[in-house]
Amino acid sequence: MFDPQSVRRDFPILDSRVNGQPLVYFDNAATTQKPEAVIRAVADYYRQSNANVHRAAHALSSLATAAFEQARESVAAFIGAASPREIVWTRGATEAINLVAQSWGRACLGPDDLILVSTLEHHANIVPWQMLAADCGARIEPIPLCDDGTLDLEAYRILLQQQPKLVALTQASNALGTLNPVVQMTRDAQAAGARVLIDGAQSTPHLRIDVQALGCDFFVFSGHKLFAPTGIGVLWGRESLLASMPPWQGGGEMIERVSFSGTRYAGLPFRFEAGTPNIAGAIGLAAAIRYLEQFDRSELEAHELSLFRRALELCREIPGFRLIGEAAERVSLMSFQVEGLHQQDLGLLLDQRGIAVRAGHHCAMPLMERLGLPGTLRASFAFYNSLEEVEFFAHSLAQIVAEQHAAEAGPVSMQPPDVLEQLERCRGWQERYRQIMLLGKQLPALPDALRNDDNRLHGCETRVWFRAETGPDNRVRLHLDADSRVIRGLIALVLAAYDGKTAEQILDFDLEASFERLGLMRHLGPSRGNGLRAIVDAVREAARRQPPLT
Repeated sequence: MFDPQSVRRDFPILDSRVNGQPLVYFDNAATTQKPEAVIRAVADYYRQSNANVHRAAHALSSLATAAFEQARESVAAFIGAASPREIVWTRGATEAINLVAQSWGRACLGPDDLILVSTLEHHANIVPWQMLAADCGARIEPIPLCDDGTLDLEAYRILLQQQPKLVALTQASNALGTLNPVVQMTRDAQAAGARVLIDGAQSTPHLRIDVQALGCDFFVFSGHKLFAPTGIGVLWGRESLLASMPPWQGGGEMIERVSFSGTRYAGLPFRFEAGTPNIAGAIGLAAAIRYLEQFDRSELEAHELSLFRRALELCREIPGFRLIGEAAERVSLMSFQVEGLHQQDLGLLLDQRGIAVRAGHHCAMPLMERLGLPGTLRASFAFYNSLEEVEFFAHSLAQIVAEQHAAEAGPVSMQPPDVLEQLERCRGWQERYRQIMLLGKQLPALPDALRNDDNRLHGCETRVWFRAETGPDNRVRLHLDADSRVIRGLIALVLAAYDGKTAEQILDFDLEASFERLGLMRHLGPSRGNGLRAIVDAVREAARRQPPLT
């Protein structure tokens, strides 16, 4: 049986502390941590062989080129490519999909051609096809989803009767963990005359990939989800198919000869790699592959799935817990909600205990719309995670849920308009956060008539409603609400500072300085911090629109 303790020392960040607590990192579907071997490989490149590749006539460039092209060979072997010429470096899976859309898609798709994408897709495997369809007149249809989070294969086969030109399909859902039967779906699509692109961003970290066995035409993945650096990714395509595709971007490296009378492009894979590549990223990806290949990947997968099963077993005992997505075939990812509690609030409360999870729509908004959810909380596991971490997570979540339900009946100790001053007197962030949550509980809800799409405030990951009106006394009346308690608490701070003030008073008051003194932006995290900035910006913009006092 695989023992995660044997590898944890290879990942320096796992010894970190967050908010005074030992780090428990369960956000591996967003990005994985990096082993020392990868960190050292990248550092060694910059220390010992930093140079541009392929064309310079000096020793450093020769070293860099050899390492860079050896990395390409490592990736080709890792995924079962027929040749390194089939491996194209990109910045990530997103850019790889865009490359296919803009090169193959523009050359091969036209008006009324059909593109099928699944309802499970990440935005990166939806938006590039939408952009292409808008330009060339193609149309897009989603492959429907069953209630258990698996694709409706009967509906898929019916859609294939329309003879689509492309099927774009994730192998593993980043939001639900569902593993799609991509081998059979690929065969069915190709029998109907379609090309198939598989997004392997979520599957490659967990499964051994063999593109020959998958049978697809294109396969993409990102390095940063595979224990490698950010900014490096891979497009694999069949050599005959890549050779027929025009370049996507122009510049250096992707040419054989340039003159003002015309340009002759380079062969594979260089015609798709314009400009200086991410040399260090490719070397780091090769180091990550070498690190992984010392293990039995099936043992790693079994360990990760055991973590998921134990987490689910413990969390099902928490009142209101609901797993989102019940697919039997899956990767080690648990997407869930707790009744009556917003996922953003739970994510921040877990973060206070050092537990890193993801909250939101996970860049899968069409999927969330199909499920009727604003988002979920997602705990995603890697082989360096331990059973003890899972049990600590489940115990912490149970405590948080119990505390939040108990707080529903508790008194509110703070009253506007002095909340900013009161918060500054709190002892530490934990106490401030508790008070912000209490303010969120106290904030009166907006009438349903104002909680509509016309009043939705964009730029916030949670749903926020905003409306500003000016009374006969030239004072701005603010109507604000949100579906997250922590954001409602922050709204209470904004209202305490701005509501009922004149436009001049609003524009003169530096609320951001108060937030800085409170440490809000450091502790809230990027998504909630951006949401708070969006609220403040909306209030100030409303004030700017008011006519000056006469």
